[in-house]
Amino acid sequence: MKEEVYINDLVKRYPALESCKGDINQAIQAIIKCYSDNGKLLICGNGGSCADADHIVGELMKSFEKQRPVDDELRNSLLSVSDERGSSIAGRLQKALPAISLNAHTALYSAIANDIDAEIVFAQQVAGYGEKGDVLIAISTSGNSQNVIDAAITAKALGLTVIALTGQNGGKMKQYSDIAVCVPADNTADVQEFHLPVYHTICKMVESWFYE
Repeated sequence: MKEEVYINDLVKRYPALESCKGDINQAIQAIIKCYSDNGKLLICGNGGSCADADHIVGELMKSFEKQRPVDDELRNSLLSVSDERGSSIAGRLQKALPAISLNAHTALYSAIANDIDAEIVFAQQVAGYGEKGDVLIAISTSGNSQNVIDAAITAKALGLTVIALTGQNGGKMKQYSDIAVCVPADNTADVQEFHLPVYHTICKMVESWFYE
């Protein structure tokens, strides 16, 4: 299977991730199913994990390693709207795999923190964006970030699949996750160093599935 090639390449470069192979494959399959059913990804984390959430969105919402030209239906529709600009737009647009970073909306984020509670900043957005069949990628190096845990609890309540990306023991977040990718490290910086190649591999495989 194609995913095995990507995961084996990851483990070849990062042998310590051997223990995560099964969970990474499960995460890939869950995201492929989500997108096949016209769902979307919601992603959240704090600090460096916030940057990772934005990074993942950047790999999914435009081409990563594969070409993603728009289909003829959209191309023709663009041309019907504007003879002048339609062709130019169609030639540059790329198909997207829908993903939203719950860290990206500064005004909303600060309003929730100020008006309600900072611990609920991600959960409130999950309640607003999330639909049954979507996936939440919850990133916490310790697995104990309360705002991320609350997002996972809310996601489970709404019927989303929760993928935890965390450290060695998974923390409290593990119990609220359907799939937990617990990389073999405890120190925050070490965990984050493993997270990047893990989610790059997930993004590569998912993109390859839809845009080979």
